Order: sequence, then C-alpha cells, then structure tokens
Amino acid sequence: MFDALGSRLRASLQRLGGRGRISESDLEASFAEIRTALIDADVVLSVTDSLIASMRSRAHDEKVVGGIGGGARLFAIVHAALTEALGGSGRELDLRERTASILLLGLQGAGKTTTAAKLALRLLRDGRRPLLVAADPRRPAAAEQLSLLGAAIGVPVHREPIGTPVAEIGHRALESAKKLGRDLLIIDSSGRTTIDEELMGELAELRAAVNPRERILVLDAATGQQALRVAEGFKEVADPTGLILAKLDGDARGGAALSIAGGAGIPVVYLGTGERPEALERFHPDRIAGRILEMGDLATLAEIVRDAGGDPRAPVATKGGSGAAKGEMTFSDLLEQLRQMSSMGPIGQIVKMIPGMGGVAAQAEEAVAAGELKRAEAIILSMTPTERENLSLLSIPRRRRIAAGAGHAIEEVNRLVKRLEEMRLLIRRTGGIDPVRLAGGGKGLPGKHAGGYIRPKEDRKAKKARRKGGRR
Repeated sequence: MFDALGSRLRASLQRLGGRGRISESDLEASFAEIRTALIDADVVLSVTDSLIASMRSRAHDEKVVGGIGGGARLFAIVHAALTEALGGSGRELDLRERTASILLLGLQGAGKTTTAAKLALRLLRDGRRPLLVAADPRRPAAAEQLSLLGAAIGVPVHREPIGTPVAEIGHRALESAKKLGRDLLIIDSSGRTTIDEELMGELAELRAAVNPRERILVLDAATGQQALRVAEGFKEVADPTGLILAKLDGDARGGAALSIAGGAGIPVVYLGTGERPEALERFHPDRIAGRILEMGDLATLAEIVRDAGGDPRAPVATKGGSGAAKGEMTFSDLLEQLRQMSSMGPIGQIVKMIPGMGGVAAQAEEAVAAGELKRAEAIILSMTPTERENLSLLSIPRRRRIAAGAGHAIEEVNRLVKRLEEMRLLIRRTGGIDPVRLAGGGKGLPGKHAGGYIRPKEDRKAKKARRKGGRR
C-alpha cells in the first residue's frame, strides 16, 4: 500500500532537504515530481491538482522559498496536506441505537462479504453483539460464504430463501436480532459487476426497510481512478456515510483512498489489509500520511500487537519466560515472539510501521519466503527446556544434536545463537524495545532515542577496522 508513491515523495523531499536554501524553481520542480507520483498512484487529476495547490499555498504562507530549513518545513507541509486530503481526523462509527445497523454497499468482487465478517469480528471484540445478514436475494453462494465466515468467528448469520424481497429480508433480520439479543446488524447487500438501476432500486428498498444509521461503501483498493466514479454512483442513491478500502495487501497503488476522501468527500473508516478475519485496520489520516512518507506508524503497530495478544507497552526484555524476568532474553522468549509475529500479519507490513525500517521490509519478506522464521522455530523446538533457558549450556556436541533434530546444518544453529546474543546485548543497552516509548521520543532516527535500534559493539569495531584498512 502506497509503496511506490511513498518512495517517490520521500526521494523528492530528500533532494530538497540537503540544500541550505530552496529557490522558487527548486520548489516547483519538487511539486512537479509530487504531482507525477500522485497521478501514477491512481489519484484522480482533480484531487491531485487540489493537493498540489494546497501544498503550494502552505509553502508560500510559511516562506519556504529562501528560508533556512525549508526542506524540513516542506516535509511537514506535505504531511499536513495529505492528512487533510485523507479526511483530516479519523471517524468513528455512529452505533448509538439500541439495535444499530450497518448497510454494506459495493460492486460484486469488491470484498464486501469478507469485509462484513471482518467488521463483525472487530465490533464483537469491542463489546457489541453483531448479527450478520445475507441480503443478496439472487446469489446463494454469497449467503453460503457469509454463513461459513460467521461460523468461523462465532457470529450468527440471518439468511432467507433465494428470491425473498430485500425489504422483507431487512424486516425479518430486525426481528431476529431482537429475539437473539443482538444489538447490531451488519447487512451484506447485493452486488453487481456494474452500477445499474436494479441494484440501486434494491438498495433504496433495503435502506427504507432497515433505516441504517451507517451506510458503508466497500471498494477494492485496486479500482484506482475508477473508484471516484463508483463512489459517486452509490452516493446518488445510498448516500454512503463512510468507506472501507479492501484488498490493500494486493497490487493496489493506494490512490483510491486519496481520490474518494478528497474527491467524493466520503471518509475512509477502515482498511482491509489481508485475508485473515483480523485484517481490518482503523483508518487514521495522520497515520496513513505518515506511512506514505515512510515515517512509520508505531501507534497502529502497538494496536496490532495488542490485538495479537501481546502487551505493546512491555519491553522485549520483560516478555516471556523466566530468563526474561531476570533481564536476559532466552530462546523461550524468542520462540514466543516468533509465534506472535506470525500471528500479526504479513511481516513486510509490520516492519514498515517502524520508523526508519521501511527499507528493510522487502528483506524481511524475503526471509519469511525463504523459511528462515520456520527454521529458527524448528531449531528452538529441538532444544530441551533447560537449553532454551540457559544459553551457556549450548556446547558444540549439544549444537550438533540440535541441528540433527531440526534437520538443519550446525552453522544455522550457530547463527541463531549469535543472533540471540546480539539481541541480549541490545536489551542490556536499551532496556528493551518499547514501541510506545519510541513513539513518544519521536525526535530522530531509531537508535538515537528511547527504544531505538543501536548497533552492537562488534559491528562498530568491524566497521572501524574496515575504515582503517581502507586508509592504508
């Protein structure tokens, strides 16, 4: 999501950041690059031009041209303009009614049914008692899919025989919710490959029958510049109150979010970031703007850690087994973190949320694809419980036995032992990696402030030796 756009915006701004003073021609050249990057990311032309005009106006108001530190100020201006275009401030769903209802709208194939289940799970965890409603009167496969998804997350599904009018489906779903003690309806409406009069008529009938407070449009993020036209089509009849962008883990270039929020005025509420039921993320314009500019997003990372069952405020050194309690990370702790990491979603997306780590996201994904995390887990599981807690016990004969048990070479066991030693050194120096504390520091690159990455001493010595050799 936003990878290509973020890289190009960042590169353009960094070129200006290295200059003492910025000229008018430098500023306009940068805006031209930003405009091209936005269009290539499938942001519609009208929204692109509005964004550039906003940036230009802010830059002139703040006297960026000719001033000192113009590069840093321009970076802040671009971030503010993107945040404003994405909606300014995040929006919460309005579900104050005793039996509230959410009507999901969208074309066929946009991911509406999967999104309905994701939304039900998220609101279930927030303390609501949702009922999923299959309201497509023609496609039995849609109702069957929703039933399977509902069973997987423990949420009941209301469905009627094929051919039942949508207004009747809505009335019966409301009655069913009251009988079952459910306080929220999530209605998966009909879909078509294109917007037509029949679809619009059904949506109007369903809206009149249920009177949903929230009408959420679900759009495939890969829709690109067509997204604005689709949103405007639904706006005429259903008047969407919010938007969920689905399939952001695919080939989407991210322009749909800017196009719809900036062009149609429909606020984005959630982002679908994967296939898992938990892969639905709250949309915060300022955080997304930060991600576009590769500034990271530790606040969302902390929420993901919490949802995965971890404590986002606990430093690494205090998590896990008995060794961690003494301030020394053990293989038991490392195993726990590897398993937690795998439950948090695609590793590349997680790494990109750490400031300064966007450049290594691809390497992390390659490591997962190559099976490195699985190999590490197999090696740790080949150790005895005592060996996992006491690194000093891992003699050469024991390492050979562990390697044979895991089905890997002893060199891989040695590398894993060395990696744990480096992590323990890092923990001693920093007191653990605390994403919340790092977010609070936020004054520089990771490594200079609380919880950031600091190179182990061995790396510094090796680097110094290489420099000495080069001078000779």
